[in-house]
Amino acid sequence: MRVLHLETHVLGRTGWLRAAVLGANDGIISTASLILGVLAASGRRHDAVVAGIAGLIAGAMSMAAGEYVSVSSQSDTETAALAKERAELAESPNSEIAELAGIYVSRGLEPGLAREVAVQLMAHDALGTHARDELGLSEVTAANPIQAAITSAITFAVGAAAPLILIVMLPKPFLSAGIGLGTLIFLATLGAIGGRAGGAPMLRPALRVAFWGALAMAATTLIGQLFGAAV
Repeated sequence: MRVLHLETHVLGRTGWLRAAVLGANDGIISTASLILGVLAASGRRHDAVVAGIAGLIAGAMSMAAGEYVSVSSQSDTETAALAKERAELAESPNSEIAELAGIYVSRGLEPGLAREVAVQLMAHDALGTHARDELGLSEVTAANPIQAAITSAITFAVGAAAPLILIVMLPKPFLSAGIGLGTLIFLATLGAIGGRAGGAPMLRPALRVAFWGALAMAATTLIGQLFGAAV
């Protein structure tokens, strides 16, 4: 009886997972830091809420635009590389077979077997084979600008909403401490979820993102206190 060996990999998640984690992380850190800075400067909840909402809207739009432009540039580069490869396959297929065989030899195949594999794979899908084995491109890693932009905008807004909820709900005497502590919990949770979703250990990413969040909030709080004192 033949037993099928099924494997589940998480590499197919890397595109949207990167954008999602980056968006939510930026949303939490930037909005919480902005709110704490304004609180340290003015001490007024209303000012901090207005600043937080403005930061949420501006940040979500900025993340969407930045991701779209960045990933579009990557997509353009990939498209140009595929067009060049398509032209080379049409002009000199024998050279492309030799090139592919050389890649397989470098990976451990005997020259004769490497050439046979190259010929068979190119007969099946020449461009796809060269895209994967020569250029390192595949459907898993292909750039998707719209997906990255939408994911980043939504997750930034969701992340930014967390410290906004805290500042609305917490009693005034505990605003700064509660937002700081709550934000660290949000960030650590996000880091752990990102690590888990990517198949990595959860503790290290949780500590990493919490550390940088604490540093950002401390910096903006200090700046707010300095400007508040000056005013």
